[in-house]
Amino acid sequence: MKTRISVELASRLKHLPPYLFASIDKMKQEAIDKGTDLIDLSIGDPDIPTPSHIVNAMKKAVENPVHHRYPSYEGMLSFREAVAKWYRKRFDAKLDPRTEVLSLIGSKEGIGHIPLAFVNPGDIVLIPSPGYPVYPIGTLFAGGKRYMMPLREENDFLPDFTVIPKKVFEKTKLIFINYPNNPTSAIAPVKFYREVIKIALKYNIIVCHDASYTEIYYDDRRPLSFMQIPGAKDVGIEFHSLSKTYNMTGWRIGFAVGNKEVLAGLGKIKTNLDSGVFQAIQEAAIVALDTDDRILSVIRKTYQERRNTLYNGFKKLGIHLIKPKATFYIWAKVPSIFDSSGFVAHLLEKAGVLGTPGNGFGEPGEGYVRFALTASVDRIKEAVERIGKVL
Repeated sequence: MKTRISVELASRLKHLPPYLFASIDKMKQEAIDKGTDLIDLSIGDPDIPTPSHIVNAMKKAVENPVHHRYPSYEGMLSFREAVAKWYRKRFDAKLDPRTEVLSLIGSKEGIGHIPLAFVNPGDIVLIPSPGYPVYPIGTLFAGGKRYMMPLREENDFLPDFTVIPKKVFEKTKLIFINYPNNPTSAIAPVKFYREVIKIALKYNIIVCHDASYTEIYYDDRRPLSFMQIPGAKDVGIEFHSLSKTYNMTGWRIGFAVGNKEVLAGLGKIKTNLDSGVFQAIQEAAIVALDTDDRILSVIRKTYQERRNTLYNGFKKLGIHLIKPKATFYIWAKVPSIFDSSGFVAHLLEKAGVLGTPGNGFGEPGEGYVRFALTASVDRIKEAVERIGKVL
């Protein structure tokens, strides 16, 4: 007689690769268990605390019993109004807070769910590679076919649409783009967004722009929002997050803006799968979106100092890399005697420095390693010194 059931995963999970950052966490913990003095530059989780005025707003909001009940599915109107106001101030982009703004439990949640709203089994989704692993994972869960668009250094890490066959475009339902880009730190010009809009209109493709890093930029060169480009709302939406801008990764709040019909479709998925964002967090997010830019400029200045330290250090070591204009990542080429995973393992074992292998973001990422600027300048200097000794 059987004493327990036999548990078998659904086929969609059987075809799922190990989640990159879960694997990194395992490597990290194993090193710590061995007593390694680890300098962790692997995962993009800001080490800078959330600004105190946002924390204080959260404390006050938590005490309000009004927020202890179910929140609205699409987000409090006051939060959506704050998002629309922020977009108008930051990008001069006009949004209707009632129909063109949707709250998310972090942008990752919205990115993972959007294919469920529009992709039928067999539909194609265009996905940048290397890229955020949730793009292909969400597509897989929806039963879509992933068509990877290589991002190569010789093309400024922009996809080359001229090499995508017409028959692929004709079967494409959705395209993901992401600038400033994770992991390459590349930014996109107006010309690129105009080309995306032109293709989307020609082939009836929904554009999903992941803009989570627009507020981490350097040398006062502000990146663009897709919503700034004429015609963007006619073809798609933009995902954004408070995680990176305000150091609120653990708070889990973000938003999507743009085409009201696309947002309504995503909203239907969310209505059936979650119950919205805790309203106290939305109250704190309203305060965050009204943060004085002087506070944010201090955060950017901190990252810029770290960027300069790691970039200059790697250049002296002879490591090839492009100086980032945005994000808090360095995308560096590995020495020719290693592959991406081998170089990460070598640095972890010999130097106690942890990066993320580029091939974990997709095959075109082979030969690169991503380093996150989520450690102090002193620790970054020490990381460079350690790496120099083991090269």
